[in-house]
Amino acid sequence: MKELLGTGVALVTPFNEDKSVDYNALERLVNHQIDNGINYLVVLGTTGEPATLTAEEKEQVKNTIIRVNNGRLPLVLGIGGNNTLAVANEIKTTDLTAFSAILSVSPYYNKPTQEGVYQHFKAISEASPLPIILYNVPSRTGKNVEPATIIRLANDFENIVAVKEAAGDIVQAMRLIQHKPKEFMVISGDDMIALPMTLAGGSGVISVIGQGLPKDFSEMIQLGLQGNVGEANKLHYKIMDSIDYIFEEGNPAGIKALLQKNSICSENVRLPLVNATSKLHQKLANFIDNY
Repeated sequence: MKELLGTGVALVTPFNEDKSVDYNALERLVNHQIDNGINYLVVLGTTGEPATLTAEEKEQVKNTIIRVNNGRLPLVLGIGGNNTLAVANEIKTTDLTAFSAILSVSPYYNKPTQEGVYQHFKAISEASPLPIILYNVPSRTGKNVEPATIIRLANDFENIVAVKEAAGDIVQAMRLIQHKPKEFMVISGDDMIALPMTLAGGSGVISVIGQGLPKDFSEMIQLGLQGNVGEANKLHYKIMDSIDYIFEEGNPAGIKALLQKNSICSENVRLPLVNATSKLHQKLANFIDNY
């Protein structure tokens, strides 16, 4: 899965003032990524607010991205949940022709044991015709997927090819990198430690800030993959404050505020999320103006 090496971005879903989906802005967003060196696009990940999109909107968002991308970059589709049978059925009934892989989050709210997590992804593996990227994000799911469980899944199922590791724990990430099968990819799901994880032997990042600063962020990861620590660190410290800012009031309110500043899309999010405060807008404006 070398096509997933480097920088992927978890695309937002732009909204108009009336909170309908802004498909024109979505086109601008996709082209902005492609024009600025992003390596692949993640469709309907958490950052895309799929929890508050209708089934029809999800389908149209997917189709818009597929059409605008026009085969230029690999696409990864988010399909996950805490009802194992429903996730497996969605995978079986979705047209996956345009996609290179599925990103599937570990079950949230239910808080299964590690064996429960293993059995969940076993069922997902058996249902999927595409490679699978596991998504470990304990801050959202309430349950860490331990390295031993991820390594077990990687060894037992050929189509489980990567993990998006977003525990925010560099030591846990290093243990994954240390013990993983040779071809298995450890992808950062945390923008702040994406470069350290890459330098430690990771395969890059699925990023949020990357869609707001695609050129520099993707270059930083490429430099990291090349082992050019000095130049990569310069870009990391240049970008670093913006990562704090965009997550200060939750995701994707922060990144949408930054994208509005850069004239890509509006800041609008759907309830229960709310738009970024004027205080955060000012921080982001100052950052961009001095960038």
